[in-house]
Amino acid sequence: MFKKEFRTALTNKTVEIGPDAKEDNIIFALESSCDETAAAIVKNGREVISNVVATQIKTHREFGGVVPEVAAREHLESVNLVIAECFEQAKIAPSEVSAIAATIGPGLVGSLLVGMNAAKALAVTYDKPFIGVNHLNAHVCANYLNTDLEPPFVALLISGGHTQIIEVKSYLEQRIVGETIDDATGEAYDKVARLIGLPYPGGVNLDKLAQNGDKNAFKLPEAKLESEFNFSFSGLKTAVLQLIKKLEKEGNELPKEDIAASFQETITSTLFKKTLKAAERLNTKTLALAGGVAANSEIRRKFFELREKGYKIYAPEMKYCTDNASMIASSAYFLAETQNSLDVEVFSRM
Repeated sequence: MFKKEFRTALTNKTVEIGPDAKEDNIIFALESSCDETAAAIVKNGREVISNVVATQIKTHREFGGVVPEVAAREHLESVNLVIAECFEQAKIAPSEVSAIAATIGPGLVGSLLVGMNAAKALAVTYDKPFIGVNHLNAHVCANYLNTDLEPPFVALLISGGHTQIIEVKSYLEQRIVGETIDDATGEAYDKVARLIGLPYPGGVNLDKLAQNGDKNAFKLPEAKLESEFNFSFSGLKTAVLQLIKKLEKEGNELPKEDIAASFQETITSTLFKKTLKAAERLNTKTLALAGGVAANSEIRRKFFELREKGYKIYAPEMKYCTDNASMIASSAYFLAETQNSLDVEVFSRM
């Protein structure tokens, strides 16, 4: 296994973090990359002691999507309450944790600054190491929470901003095998949801609607790319738009359930086939789903059925699929994509 030496914020003392550390690591983490203000305390990267999330869905619903300035303001209003609730639930004092972690990117800069600066303030106040965490790696690490998953495995990361097939060789070593060249999975879901008149958050509502539709009602295109493991969903979105215009021109009532089901079948089949092919190419039968769209019912159904063929399939509990701080704490513990410095800054994109 492994460990890494981190330095405390004030006195520069050494604190060992990681599975080979001499003592248990209890990490407090904050997540504020988009529209959830979250705090968590996690022991040794796997055992969730407390997990608190303040969501902004109701606020952003009236705008049809996340407004960055509004999100940052809501984080400012919520962060102290979330921190206090997290420590109260855990029955642990800030002085008792091993380190303080926070998301530093990618995400909305204004939102990220709220969580990072709050975490840095705690690190200085209690003389703890500050650990900056990559949000995307944290989504993969959500699969370590309350499970026995260990590398190597292949992860499908699907969120509102990213779609990637990742070869996880070890806790520290990861390689992107394929990724989207345009729209991310969650982005495509949200755009199609708006086309058929569904409210924010579009992806969740489309998934629910699709369960009442005929997935074979409409044949939608799957992009053919030069790279066999890359994705493209902009053409699929355009095909749905053209289908809607055609149906409306013909004067037909829009079969929203069938459109949603057909779209969902096309995009989830693409994700499934390419990820399975990558796993076969890399000679592994261990797969993990990660990111907010990993909560999608059809994606989970397709992948979980592989268990009947001898595959080991992991997916985070629903509450750890969407943005949360437990995955940030886990990522800090397993050391990949982390930075230990009060000088670290946030970043919006990879």
